[in-house]
Amino acid sequence: MTAQQELVRFLEDRFACAQACTTCARACVLRVSRSDPDATDHEAVVRRKALLCAEVCDATCRMLAEQHLQDEPALRLQAKWCLLVCLECAQVLDAQPGAEADAQACRDCARACTEFMATLN
Repeated sequence: MTAQQELVRFLEDRFACAQACTTCARACVLRVSRSDPDATDHEAVVRRKALLCAEVCDATCRMLAEQHLQDEPALRLQAKWCLLVCLECAQVLDAQPGAEADAQACRDCARACTEFMATLN
């Protein structure tokens, strides 16, 4: 693969990861907006995990959007953090009735982060 092809793949995967982060963050925020602030302990955990996931996905998306940022160790660390938070959130959402699509958005984001990290040296 030429250097130009590697750069194109890197940018495509970076964009796909950023899109997945945005989708996941939106799903988590919508999940939280539908939850009751005075809910049970489990629902409070879901709310906290979803808020954290939305914040991490948003931060990751913003970092990936910085076109001048080519610091691969920092990008890898952020993507890894996002992947782990998304998987944790998906696991919590699995126990929440009606949250299947939100859990899938988290898993899709984790997969996009994994694919993006594969393009890093």
